[in-house]
Amino acid sequence: MFHYLKFFHYFLTILIGCVFMLFGGHFIWLGFLLFIGIYVLGDAFLGDDLSTPELKNTVFLDVMLYSALPLSVVMLTIAMWLVTPYDWSFMASISKILGYDLVAAKQSTTLWQLLISAVFCGLLLTGAATVVGHELVHRLRSKVAVCTGRWLMALSFDANFSIEHVFHHHAKVATEEDSVTAPRGRNVYSHVARAIIGTNLSAWKIERKRLARKHQSIFSVHNQFLRGVVMTLVWLVLAAAVASWQGALLFIAIGLSAKIILEIVNYLEHYGLVRDPKQPVKPKHSWNSNRKVSCWSMFNLPRHSHHHAQGAVPFEKLQPMEEAPLMISGYLSTIGLTLIPPLWFKLMEPKLAHWDAHFANENEREILRRQAQQRPDDFIRSLIY
Repeated sequence: MFHYLKFFHYFLTILIGCVFMLFGGHFIWLGFLLFIGIYVLGDAFLGDDLSTPELKNTVFLDVMLYSALPLSVVMLTIAMWLVTPYDWSFMASISKILGYDLVAAKQSTTLWQLLISAVFCGLLLTGAATVVGHELVHRLRSKVAVCTGRWLMALSFDANFSIEHVFHHHAKVATEEDSVTAPRGRNVYSHVARAIIGTNLSAWKIERKRLARKHQSIFSVHNQFLRGVVMTLVWLVLAAAVASWQGALLFIAIGLSAKIILEIVNYLEHYGLVRDPKQPVKPKHSWNSNRKVSCWSMFNLPRHSHHHAQGAVPFEKLQPMEEAPLMISGYLSTIGLTLIPPLWFKLMEPKLAHWDAHFANENEREILRRQAQQRPDDFIRSLIY
């Protein structure tokens, strides 16, 4: 039973985060620090999860996945409460039950605390919506799964992730055609902007080609890219209905935070690795992590090497792939390291050298030599900027 319940751990964290946000004021940054502490320290001290149990009760697992949508709505509604100009009379009743004045706490919440709440909610949304959405859009045989995944991804302005990620990123990973794979020497700040633009352009091209094959107009209801944009607009309108323009602004801030976090995760999952485009994708072509807290909270997403080798495998069947190249640490702590480019490059240098010596074939080494000649100053620029 433990191997089922361990994946419920993230939802419990989200509920705790919702309580801290609901209480407003100083509770917001206290909850934010508690969240970071749980994941950074948990990964540092609890070690790896190398277990490979056979989980046959997929109904229970699916309930956890699909519950991410209502849970995300609850979390975002609580965030909207912090800025709404409307009178939510039921909050006064909840205050009496809790013995804590939620209305006064809301009124005392400062702009800085609201900014922290946007990042905090962005992190929570990444786990509840982005990670689960990623799992569901890979289930191409189920229209319900893909549709639910797109609605979840739309919360972070990324419903079209289902197009680009599944049909382009997985095919082109670790090659120069993949916008998500960062070459050596590129810092995370530059990469996030390039990835957001590149993945959206790629999704548009894929959809344009698909519609051309079907002889359907690109500006029609058949265009999944445009439908993805509409999905996000629906969420935005709902946020405005719940909390006026202030709610819409906070929704945008939270959604963009979640989208940026996704691209930072993409950066650390693929940084510096290359693949001969003529060769199949193997576990060596993405960074892997088996840290317990990261795996439990992200539905085994850190077992990324197996995921890329076999993209259709459901999360509960992903293997630890101990022979794959290992990430520096768990996901949240590694995200923090990427934000300090000089430190990141220094820590990654020996890991990349090990990859070159033990994983790369001669064709891949030749690609690396050519990239070094073509971009000899990328590393210097990354240190400066």
